[in-house]
Amino acid sequence: MKDHYELVILGGGPAGLSAGLYAARARLDHVLIEKGAPGGQVLLTDWVDNYPGFPEGLTGFDLVEKMTQHAKRFDLNIELACVTKVDPNNGRQKILHLEGGGQVSCDTLIICNGASANTLNIPGEMEMRGKGVSYCGTCDAPFYRNMHVAVIGGGNTAIQEAEYLTKFASKVTVIHRREELRATKIIQEIAFANEKIEFIWNSRVTSIEGEKEVERLNLLNNDGTTSTLDVQGVFILIGVTPNNDGLPLEQLEADKWGFIPIDGESQTAIPGIMAAGDICSKDVRQIVNAAGEGAVAVLAAERFLQDSKKS
Repeated sequence: MKDHYELVILGGGPAGLSAGLYAARARLDHVLIEKGAPGGQVLLTDWVDNYPGFPEGLTGFDLVEKMTQHAKRFDLNIELACVTKVDPNNGRQKILHLEGGGQVSCDTLIICNGASANTLNIPGEMEMRGKGVSYCGTCDAPFYRNMHVAVIGGGNTAIQEAEYLTKFASKVTVIHRREELRATKIIQEIAFANEKIEFIWNSRVTSIEGEKEVERLNLLNNDGTTSTLDVQGVFILIGVTPNNDGLPLEQLEADKWGFIPIDGESQTAIPGIMAAGDICSKDVRQIVNAAGEGAVAVLAAERFLQDSKKS
């Protein structure tokens, strides 16, 4: 890895790989830094059925592989390293501190660290991931036509996703650990009026069971009683956490959850630093819009570099 680049792309998920494709094709002096295998959360997705250009669908692994090979056709430069801190305060250059003591500087930076779905950390959850356990109703709802599914959570996202799932599932049971939802009143009213949505209050799921796919949930009520619920799918919608360790969150004007606001050109509050994908403060987190933001971010970086040369 060199000491300095025109552009550093931080993260190798769909946003980062899309940015990498555009950067490599534009012949920018660039590097994509990823701490592990490229792909991010998509690698944990069993099947992707809504990415344009793949009418038959494909696995998350295959989609990432195709994205990676596409970018490498234009000589995408990927380096494996762990960035521990981003320092934007060295004149026009941004400094990335690496695990082990090294550092890399750049004129422009695109942050594509992504976010991780919050998990329950209960028996059966990881084993059944992609086999009936999902963290995205918009992504996976069509796989559950005429099935009974459960939604775990009580916030806006959980209840909106429960409503969306009723377009496909025969029944949606919302399980919430409290006796009232955290979702806004208008969202609650819509859900309560939907005959296909039922609620289990004051309960939490203690384990997920099934032979090859999800078959049942074991529940513990707040009063100590237990029960089981037969379902064919469970959507765990208890929020996502941004992968923002080491980022200058105050200067980036991150929101209260730690996500990074961007403008229409993926520019952050710090000149020369763009962000793309699930790390951004937004309502929709899908592979397709992450890829689009990655492309926009590179175009913004190019303009920043050109303007910097003029000044």
